[in-house]
Amino acid sequence: MTTNTPNAEVLRYTAFSSDPEGGNPAGVVLDATALDDGDMLAIAADLGYSESAFLIPSAGQSGGTAYDIRYFSPKAEVPFCGHATVAAAIALAERTGPGELVFTTRAGVVPVEVTDEGGTLRATLTSVEPHLVDVADEDLDEALAALGWDRNELDPAFPPRVAFAGNRHLVLAAATRARLADLDYDFARLEALMHRLDLTTVQLVWRESADVFHVRDPFPVGGVVEDPATGAAAAAFGAYVRELGLAPKDAVLTLHQGEDLGRPGVLTVTLRAGDPRVRVSGAGTRIG
Repeated sequence: MTTNTPNAEVLRYTAFSSDPEGGNPAGVVLDATALDDGDMLAIAADLGYSESAFLIPSAGQSGGTAYDIRYFSPKAEVPFCGHATVAAAIALAERTGPGELVFTTRAGVVPVEVTDEGGTLRATLTSVEPHLVDVADEDLDEALAALGWDRNELDPAFPPRVAFAGNRHLVLAAATRARLADLDYDFARLEALMHRLDLTTVQLVWRESADVFHVRDPFPVGGVVEDPATGAAAAAFGAYVRELGLAPKDAVLTLHQGEDLGRPGVLTVTLRAGDPRVRVSGAGTRIG
């Protein structure tokens, strides 16, 4: 589906699913040269998706492979967004063919490779260098209170941390799938804590097996209750499990997200020994 504004063509794509009814929808503007910050925010707010991506061809680059890219939620700009990166890369690949792209984000340079796998386009982004920080006890207590969770409902094998791979995400692991499925939180209270801690989402996870996880991402700071598939948080989670020794240095993890929202998506997280960056892959398709 396409929306025309006075200054730009707005496309709609979903990421981390080949089904338009699955994954996480994003607005994509492939040439935002004529747009200012207010225009971008207005488009993102009008779409109502968790984020939209706005591309500007990088100066001095030819061949359409290098872009400056900005991301807006309905409420504010964010430094990096994984699913909108995937959506934008697939939108470009549909026009110019699979290949390598370079996106310069507010968080840093993010290479993306698009491949055609049996007629399905898949994009793989490579994160900026990640890191973890500890969570103060009082901040953890406030997060759990806002979520309506108790400490005894956490998986003790996965200690709470703030993980960064372009954005900051508070990682909390549920001990059961039922706890993860029952998400009914205090929107204003969690939003206030997230603003204070400079968090983009809260990455809620449940481990099904050694390399399969189910995840959910409350996103009140973006003006939406929950993000259906969160590439930036997936990258941060990959860094989290590696640094804490919860996954091998070479590993491929599968993250299922969106099932509880009726928009199932699959995110593939790849860790490589000797490279601190995290790769996040997924399919995508146009909506409409």
